[in-house]
Formats: sequence, structure tokens, C-alpha cells
Amino acid sequence: MDDITLFGLIIGLVCVVLLLAVVSNRVGDRVGVPAPAFFLVGAAIASDVVPGLTPSSIESVQRIVTVALVAILFNGGLDIGWPRFRANAGAIAWVGVAGTFVTAGALALAGHALFGFDWQLALLIGTALAPTDPAVVFSVLGRREISGRSGTILEGESGANDPVGIALMVALLTATSGGGGGGGHALLVVGEEFALQMAVGAVVGVFGGRAMIWALRLALPSEGLYIIRSIAFVGLIYAVATLARGSGFLAVFLAGIVVADARAPYKREIERFHTAAASLGEIVAFTVLGLTVNLRSVLAGDAWSIGLGLALIMAFLVRPLLVGLVLWPVRLARNERLFVLWAGLKGAVPVLLGTYILTSGQAGATRAYGIVFVVVLFSVVVQGGLVPVAAKRLRLPVKIVEQEPYALGMRFRDEPRGLHRYTVVPGSVADGTRLDTLTLGENVWISFVGRDGALVQARGETHLRAGDEVLVLADPADSGTVRRLFTEAVPDAAT
Repeated sequence: MDDITLFGLIIGLVCVVLLLAVVSNRVGDRVGVPAPAFFLVGAAIASDVVPGLTPSSIESVQRIVTVALVAILFNGGLDIGWPRFRANAGAIAWVGVAGTFVTAGALALAGHALFGFDWQLALLIGTALAPTDPAVVFSVLGRREISGRSGTILEGESGANDPVGIALMVALLTATSGGGGGGGHALLVVGEEFALQMAVGAVVGVFGGRAMIWALRLALPSEGLYIIRSIAFVGLIYAVATLARGSGFLAVFLAGIVVADARAPYKREIERFHTAAASLGEIVAFTVLGLTVNLRSVLAGDAWSIGLGLALIMAFLVRPLLVGLVLWPVRLARNERLFVLWAGLKGAVPVLLGTYILTSGQAGATRAYGIVFVVVLFSVVVQGGLVPVAAKRLRLPVKIVEQEPYALGMRFRDEPRGLHRYTVVPGSVADGTRLDTLTLGENVWISFVGRDGALVQARGETHLRAGDEVLVLADPADSGTVRRLFTEAVPDAAT
């Protein structure tokens, strides 16, 4: 077979895998198992059946997954946005940092006391399993919009504690590879390295996001260049933070939050691209990580039983009890609190951190990697599969957000400063009001009304409802007054 034919075969196989991955999302939605489970297990089985698929370099896998996580975390920040993050910033930061440390410490203690690992390896395993995973959480929540703060806290925690867990792993490996020094010295090194990564990552993320907003508003000669520029800026933010010894993952996550609500040319097209890039990143990350797992060795040894034990401890003891104590100061309804504690899912990030254990030279590293795989598989399949059931049993209002693949709009050379898009809030002045009786003034005009995925004619007798999306053309001087009509509940009508 000549090189051209071989290359064509490889391209065809890769595209078949991508199509199967796309189909598995639909299958997973029907059977209640998150799609990442199919990618992870399918790739692990494939590498056992065809040993040649196993990557020859773990370092290459780490780099590929790193790029995928950059795409996933930036898109996660875009989905959350600044208003939602600001309202829950304290809870997200507290649970993301303190919850990660508590989980890592508790699992390390369990690994040492119950399964006989030495403290160094136990800490590495605990740290690898501490972060929840944005790819899995975003995949499970996907089309589900959960009322209240729980959904935002879950998404924010999964985006925030990945940089925390990765920074903690890097700090531990830096401390243990330095040699010499007692436990106190190692702890000091870990603390300094962790604090540096978090501080630098946060600063670069916020200022990088602001710089990205400025750059996105600069005119370019072609529409496609706007998307290329956004890709380059995200990569640049990660690179600057990493070169400055900060957390590049935290930087891109915060940059996404900062950029989310900014107005810029081709913003919708840029957002759609990053959503697609994150979906591709999810498929790639779980697939290449699955290829590194040797299922035969996992099942032949005791890795599966230890992994199952740690998974049960994490799901039914560590997360509900210890992380529950961390979450206690956060003001949440009881059902929301229980949902957050159950839906802290593991995924690609713990497996990625497991590869760092593999390359650390620790005794028993391969066994530890198998254990991490089993814990992640349990979390994705069992916990992830039961998330919709948990939401239903806890009586959390869950709205399935249906796709809206068709759009109606116009393009302009200049930014339409007087054009605004609002969602009618329950209890607002506009809720239940006829358009011809809504006090808008002479310089305000409602051009479109969207309801339940359909276009409603904006006539005088049209009654607006909570949840309607309205496109309003208003004089800039009247924008504040008009916004309050749609987005602020009247105190007497609020429930």
C-alpha cells in the first residue's frame, strides 16, 4: 500500500470514529449514559484489540489533551458569563479550591489507611481524583437548564477546580522531584508553587480577557479571520500564563467568562465555533486517554477493586460529608445542595493527571493509573447516568433547552448600538402586557418576539409572556428604562 492510499485510509478511519462519536451523543442522551463514557471505554477496548493503537508517547497524549482542555475551559467560561459568575463567584471559588483540597486529602488518607499506599503515591492518587471535570459536567447538563444556583455552581466548580487540581499536582511533583528537605519543606514548596500558579493565572486571565475584547472589535478584511484571531488569542493567553509560571487553564477559563457578554463583530459566529471546538476537544481528550489504558492489566490485578472502593468512598462519603461541610456556608436550598454534591463528576482531567503519575517514575504508577481509570468510569457511568434521576427525585425544576437551528437576522457594517435583545422576566412590567399598552415611548420599537422556538408577530394586541425573547430598537438614552421593563420583576408581583 503506497503512502497516499495509507493516508487516505487513516483519514477515513478518523472520520468514521468522529461520526461514531457524534452518534454516541444521541445514543447517550437516550440511554442516560454520558457520551464521554463511550469514548473512554471504546478507545480502551480498541487499544486492547489492536495494540498498535496504543500511543507510544504519554507526553504527546498530555499535550493533545491539554489543547483539548483549553478549548473546553474557554467555552465553559463563555457559557457561564460574567453576570452568572459574579453572582456565584464566592461559592465557586470556595468550593473549587477548598473542595479540591478536602477531596484530595480524604482520598489520600483512604488510599494509605485502607489500601496500603505509601503517602507519596496516595497523595498523587488523591490529587488526580480531586477535580470534577468540565467536559462531563457540561455534557451531562448540556440541554438541561436547572433553576436556581446549583447548575451555575456545578459548572463553575468544574471549570475552577481543574486548574486547582492541575496546579496542585504540578506542585506536588515539583516538591517530590526536588529531593532533600523534610515534610515541612515539601509542604512549603507545594504551597508557594500552588499560590503562584493561581495568582498569575487569575491576573493573566482577567487582563487577557479584557485585551481579547479590545482585539475582537478591530476590523478585519474577512469574516473567517475573526475566528482565527479568537483561536490565536485563547492560545496566547494560555501560553503567557504558563510561561509566567501560572495556571494557563485558569487563565483561559476566566478569559472566557470576561469575554462572554462583550459585544463584538461576528460574536455569534465566534461563540458557535468555540462550542464546536469544545465538543471536538471532548471527543479527542477521552479517546486518546482511553487508548492509553490497558484493560487486561486493570481487570487482571486489583486495580479494579481498589478503584471501585475509592469510587464508592468518594461518591457516598467524601463528597456528601466532607465537601458537604465545605459547601455548608454557601446559601443553597437543601435539594440544590444535595444535587451539587451528587453531580460532582470525574472525567478527562483526573485521567490526564493520572498520566502525570505514570511519567513521575513512582513505584506502582501503572497500577495507580488503572485505579484512576476505574474511579472515573464509575463516576461517568453511574453518577453521571443518575444525574437526571437525582434532579427529578430532588424536585429540581429542570428545563430541556430545545435546539433552535434556524435564525432570522440582518447584518450591519457598524455596531447597532440601539439594538437590544431581552428575555422577559417573570413578574416584570412586560410579563402579560399587551404591546400597545406597554409604555415604551416614541423612540422605542419592538421588531421581533420569539416564543418557544417560534417567531411571534409583534402586533399591538400581542401579549408578552415570561420567557419571551424580544428584539428592541431603542434610543441609547432610553435603553436603561426599556431594559427594566423586561428584565426586572416588580416587587409586588415577584414570587
